[in-house]
Amino acid sequence: MGWTSLFLNMEKKKVLIVGSGEVGQRRALKFLDAHSKVIITGGTVPEKLLKLGAIEKPVNEIEKWIKWADLVVVASGDNELNNKAALLGKDKLLNRADYPLEGNVIVPTSFFLGDAQISIFTGGKSPLMARILRKKIQEAIKDEDLLQIELQHYARQLLKDKISDQKKRRIHLYQILNNPDIIKLLNEGKLKEAKSQVREYLTKINGTTHGF
Repeated sequence: MGWTSLFLNMEKKKVLIVGSGEVGQRRALKFLDAHSKVIITGGTVPEKLLKLGAIEKPVNEIEKWIKWADLVVVASGDNELNNKAALLGKDKLLNRADYPLEGNVIVPTSFFLGDAQISIFTGGKSPLMARILRKKIQEAIKDEDLLQIELQHYARQLLKDKISDQKKRRIHLYQILNNPDIIKLLNEGKLKEAKSQVREYLTKINGTTHGF
């Protein structure tokens, strides 16, 4: 299987959604959230999507809007329409909600936990299991894990200003990650105090003061 995961910056990119049903609406919301330009054709577009910036176009203009699009999403309940759109969009970025592996872009189950965005792709074998795995991951990741992300970002910025060697920075980041006092503070939701501990640690590394 030649698939690999990527994140694309879709801001201001042009997305055509073929189909305005449940799947098409979910896809439209995803790309509207990413600040894409979204046109929907093939069915009646809900008012809520129009208010968010989606534009409805008649299906008899589909060829025109496929030429316009950077990404074509095929998501209608009409097999004939889906196949026509896929054929017209074969040289574009193409996502097929009906037969995912026949396109060249997968829109996986994805969700945010704090600043962490997590995506799940089962190779098209089981969307149901993707949802179940999502629930298990959400239950496994704790608030303190999300605070650790914020703390690691904070520590990385401080280290980048003072230590040029990436390998040395990584050693210190692991030390911070496994520091029991810092872990205890994050478990208690005390991010500000944990940052103070990071600054204290960084002033003492290798017995020198780096001016943190």
